[in-house]
Amino acid sequence: MNEANAPNYKIWGFLGIALLLNASILKISFLGPWDSKSFTLGIFGLIGICFIYISWYRFTFKNNGLIPWMDNWQYPAKSAKYELLIGIFTIILAGLTGNIIPQLPDPTGLILALIGTLMALNSIYVLLSLGPLRDN
Repeated sequence: MNEANAPNYKIWGFLGIALLLNASILKISFLGPWDSKSFTLGIFGLIGICFIYISWYRFTFKNNGLIPWMDNWQYPAKSAKYELLIGIFTIILAGLTGNIIPQLPDPTGLILALIGTLMALNSIYVLLSLGPLRDN
């Protein structure tokens, strides 16, 4: 997809940052059907993270979608190694967040562990697809 037809990523990024800032700093919320303002803030934060991911995907790959297929990558082997390192770092950060930093909500470590694990799993898949599992 060329630059003229690239999808808009700015609105997704703006909404995601706004929701994440609200969940972490402003804390403007309502009870919601579950009668818990903190749960509603958590939902806002998760939606904000999803919107930021959508913005990143559209900015990086210049098309709509959510899954970064290997065909979209310019240098898949190099990118997969970086993604694996970032995934491992995110898993370590999840452990630190869950055990050392008491200011963050309890599920923060679980969410970071999920994100890090998915990143590591995707990078391992790419590396295996380019290496021993490659079609000849």
